Amino acid sequence: MADINFKTSTEKGGRDRNVDPPRTVQGTGEPPYDLIELLFFAYRDFTSDPDEVLAEYGFGRAHHRVLHFVNRNPGLRVTDLLAILKITKQSLGRVLKQLVDEDFIVQEPGPVDRRERLLYATEKGAALAMRLTDLQTKRISRALAGLPDDGQEIARRFLYEMIDPDQRRDVVRLIERDKG
Repeated sequence: MADINFKTSTEKGGRDRNVDPPRTVQGTGEPPYDLIELLFFAYRDFTSDPDEVLAEYGFGRAHHRVLHFVNRNPGLRVTDLLAILKITKQSLGRVLKQLVDEDFIVQEPGPVDRRERLLYATEKGAALAMRLTDLQTKRISRALAGLPDDGQEIARRFLYEMIDPDQRRDVVRLIERDKG
């Protein structure tokens, strides 16, 4: 097995402008390993900053996702959160219980159907959600700064195209609702 050693020529968060991203030669029939691996590494680093903060609370990425969507969508129904995250009720239940027990999220009964559970971030939960969002915003901003003028729109389009076609409408609806 080969040893893989990474040496950084810049500080964490810095950018080595002398290194261009690798490129797959199109038309070779090879999978686009460069894009696949760049996506793995980008995700690793995109989540690493929040992971450090989450560890302070004994939380993981599932907690982050729940807190993010509840904070962005006050009054979100548990059933809608399950659909967004595509996880089991059991998985959500464990994470949600911890967030509720530690006062990051509150659950309230629905106004019409009392069995329905609506989720809200507490002040403490909103503060943590924003702290995590700020870290990811900084990373995204650094990445976009290195792109041409239309780079943000190209990045947005690429990510949109990565979503399963039958899910795109729901995702856009959720994001658009968040803007309002």
